[in-house]
Amino acid sequence: MPNAGSSEDLAASRGSIFRRLVVLAVLITLFLIPFGAWVRLTDAGLGCPDWPGCYGKLSPEHAATEIARAVTEQGGEHGPVSLGKAWREMAHRYVASALGFLLLIIAFLAVRWRVALRQSPWLAVVIVGVVILQGLFGKWTVTLLLKPAIVTGHLLGAMTLLALLTWLLVRQFGLASAVRRWVPVDPEPLAGLRIGARIGLFLLALQIALGGWVSTNYAALACRDLPTCQGVWLPAMNFADGFHLLRELGRTAEGAGLSASALTAIHWIHRVGAVVLGLWLLGLAVATVRAGAPRIGMALAVALALQVVLGISNVVFGLPLPVAVAHNAGAAVLLTVLLALNFKVTLAAQRV
Repeated sequence: MPNAGSSEDLAASRGSIFRRLVVLAVLITLFLIPFGAWVRLTDAGLGCPDWPGCYGKLSPEHAATEIARAVTEQGGEHGPVSLGKAWREMAHRYVASALGFLLLIIAFLAVRWRVALRQSPWLAVVIVGVVILQGLFGKWTVTLLLKPAIVTGHLLGAMTLLALLTWLLVRQFGLASAVRRWVPVDPEPLAGLRIGARIGLFLLALQIALGGWVSTNYAALACRDLPTCQGVWLPAMNFADGFHLLRELGRTAEGAGLSASALTAIHWIHRVGAVVLGLWLLGLAVATVRAGAPRIGMALAVALALQVVLGISNVVFGLPLPVAVAHNAGAAVLLTVLLALNFKVTLAAQRV
């Protein structure tokens, strides 16, 4: 029979392998979120109008004849189909497929090594369910022709996947490391931030949804000035059409063209949400530093500041592609930092 030392060594080895795989999954997801934004913002979302292949082929190279015919029919490469757009669309699918395969491996190991990992495998199994649903949203994004509700759902699915993977990762590191590395000597002040951290996470999720709605409705430039919108604090806005979920891209529920006032409403609400979220997270960051966790408090403040700068830059500079993509990445980074803080305050509450 193996001795206790060899059993501990085996558990430590398996834990290390598992953590590295989860780190890789988190990094791929962090890459996929801005990559997906780049695909959408370069109008490549319908670069391959079918799913999961491209005109029924494995790659755009194999579908070059079909793509050339589509480019001719649409009168040039300015339309939704071109070889470059097809490659961008398929590259996103390839990476997403690789991530899905990696998550299957992680779930398998979480079940098989559950004793060595000292964790329930259910979170890893749930993540597989989320990635399957995310794949379906990817399919519907194409087959339902970029409906705003579906595209926004696809973004929220990606953020949900990132959130669950982040929680899986910090949970594994939290259990593998000494608790004092996560929680200060006096845990009570940090534990007192638990409700505030949860509210911050809720507000961020809501703001990400609003940001996705702005992007998928192409409303980012509905207000081109700051801090006012179209020269006034309260411009003409049509909330009913702007926030009607079951409609086509650029159309009202009745099929008419979506008005400028509807796009203004979408953009304006996102701005209001940004102010509310920014003030809340700034207060939370200051409170976290004072509670004895300066590193994560400063990380939250820096991530927030960068996201605010990127959001303002989108308006001031007219939505340059690199800034718009970075704004999506910034939301993902902010989410991971806030989740790590929530894990930290949860540990602190358990020690009080």
